[in-house]
Amino acid sequence: MGYVFVVVYLTIILIVIEINTILFTFTGLKKNIARFQVISMLTGTGFTTGESELIIDHPIRRRLGAFLILFGAFSLAVIISAISSILSDEFFTMKIGYVAGTLVLFLFVLKVGKVKNKLTVLFEHELERNFDLQDMTIKDVFLTEENDYLVEVPLHSSSTMIGGKLIEKLNSEEDINVLSIKRGEIIIRKKRLNTELQAGDFILMFGDKEVIRRIFKAELKEHEEEIKNEIDRRN
Repeated sequence: MGYVFVVVYLTIILIVIEINTILFTFTGLKKNIARFQVISMLTGTGFTTGESELIIDHPIRRRLGAFLILFGAFSLAVIISAISSILSDEFFTMKIGYVAGTLVLFLFVLKVGKVKNKLTVLFEHELERNFDLQDMTIKDVFLTEENDYLVEVPLHSSSTMIGGKLIEKLNSEEDINVLSIKRGEIIIRKKRLNTELQAGDFILMFGDKEVIRRIFKAELKEHEEEIKNEIDRRN
């Protein structure tokens, strides 16, 4: 009965992993990332990667994560207790020996040159096929240097940028990259530098913080004052 209990409980754990993986995908997380993080939390491994920030910064994912951590700690105690009970009845020297021998054989196979080369090509292909920048956080993609700056600048009615084009306003030699212009529900990317700017536009850009704050000083100042006034009104 001890074996049956362990198998049934492991089945429950696998089902819990799949259920939580699906729940995480409902929050917008990719399935492969979701499953890895679920297993990480369930086992208490605690990988401190950029992907973990996707869990911490999301309220629903944090609640699911808390459940997984608690369930994992309880499950570990249950499994250890069950295995200890089984081992107390008899020793499994021969069976453990078979497992050890199989692992040693597998290790030698992995050291064979042809096997190593084939697996290397296979894993590299899998990485190229599955790796996507959207799996990374904004910090990992854009904010790699101390002075990197990612900001969305609103154009108010008093902005001197209105009526002009970004290609005329920006120096190509300076470290500033316009990603898009948001105009209501419309996102302009292809012709972002040659589009005539209008009041109410939001310019999403990335580059050197000092350069951006110098060129868009008036727009950023007005926006910061607007936010400050809104906070004062609420208080």
